This record gives sequence, C-alpha cells and structure tokens, in this order.
Amino acid sequence: MNRIIQSLTAAVAFSCLSASLIGEAKAEPAVAQTDRSHYQGKWLEIGRTPMWLTDGCVAGFTVYKPGNAPNQVLVQDGCREGSPQGKLKTIEGIGTLTDSKTTKAKLRVRYPLLITFNYWVLYKSPDRSWFISANPDMKNLWIYARSVPSKSKLAVMVKKAKELGYDASKLEFPKF
Repeated sequence: MNRIIQSLTAAVAFSCLSASLIGEAKAEPAVAQTDRSHYQGKWLEIGRTPMWLTDGCVAGFTVYKPGNAPNQVLVQDGCREGSPQGKLKTIEGIGTLTDSKTTKAKLRVRYPLLITFNYWVLYKSPDRSWFISANPDMKNLWIYARSVPSKSKLAVMVKKAKELGYDASKLEFPKF
C-alpha cells in the first residue's frame, strides 16, 4: 500500500513539475470574420516579419484565385529581387481554408518542397482595402493592401498590428 501511495505521490509531483516547466500555452490570436471574396485578386505585401525566404525581396504581392474545391484557394506569392524593377520571383501553392464553415480566416498553404504556412486573417479594415495576417503563434506577421498606402495610412496599419499584440518593431517595409 505504501508503494502505491509513493508511486501516486511521485506521479503527481512529476506532473506538477512538468506543467510548471512547460508553462501556460499561449492563447491563439482571435481571427477576423471574412468570406471567399477576400481570397480573390492581388494583394500587395506592405509590411512583414523578416525571414530568409524573403531576403532581398521588394514589391511583394500575393494573388489569390478560387481553387477546385469550395475550401481551396490557389496562391501565387511573388516579389522583385533587389528593386521594384528587379527580376520577378514567384512561388505557387495550394491553400485550404481550414475553417471554411465559420470565419474563413484560416488558410493553410502548401508550397513546393514540403513548405507549409498557416496564414490567419487577424484584422480586416472596414473598407476591405487592407488586412493583417499572422501565423497562429504570432512569430510572423504580414500587412497587405490593395494599393500602396500613404504614410499616415501605414501608421494606422502598424498601430493596429501593435493593438493585436505584435511587436511592430520587428516589421520590415519593402519598397514598391
């Protein structure tokens, strides 16, 4: 009987220690309500978290087209190397709306070479001219717009990213 109590005590202590070492799981960010029309046409990449995939890329963009299934989106990401007149680089992927029956804000895109990104729309401007997306852990964030914003509009976009809990000092703003 003592052995059982000792074993249970050890198991409880280990569980408590493990939980304290792991810490609380970070809450997922809230997503915006959107619809299929959001995933149509060209969006300009106004701001982004730097990453090796986009080193040297300016004038970035994403083009969305309807896919073959109701929850599928064809994605083409592109940019220019070095300058807005530089060589065009593109990559295509197939996106799946993982929440197609609810917010339609969570898009998982599979690119070649087994690269997969999750893009969640966290905010969409009331006039639908720009939006902010991030991956679920908020390590990467993107600001997209239908056209290049003025400096004052860009300030509003950055302020919104901060309000969403993102460290906007990490953003870079490639030229157009």
